[in-house]
Amino acid sequence: MIRRHLILAAVLTGLAAPALAETGIISADTSLGKVLVDANGMTLYTYDPDTPGTSVCYNQCAVNWPPLLAPAGAVPEGSFGLTTRTDGAMQWTYDGKPLYLWIKDTKPGDVTGDGVGGVWHVIMGM
Repeated sequence: MIRRHLILAAVLTGLAAPALAETGIISADTSLGKVLVDANGMTLYTYDPDTPGTSVCYNQCAVNWPPLLAPAGAVPEGSFGLTTRTDGAMQWTYDGKPLYLWIKDTKPGDVTGDGVGGVWHVIMGM
């Protein structure tokens, strides 16, 4: 009986994972708890001055906080959407908030950008 429950749990977990896998965004453990990370395990951030579906992080801001760009043909799914940057590139969003990386995070699980300037925040994971 326990074995059947373990198998069922494994199957259900496998069914839930693809929604995040399509975007390459997953949830990972960090010193802050579970946060959203990109396919390389690097922490994702939101920027308070952005408005829903619109990035205002360009020029030096985008050098320090690279936008999480979506590949051609990417499709929004669930809480994950897309916004078009001024250069035409597509950027992933979460609940309408554009997503970014932080150049000072050097390894997976780093969360050094959380709270920078009081306007950058990790996205607590699922």
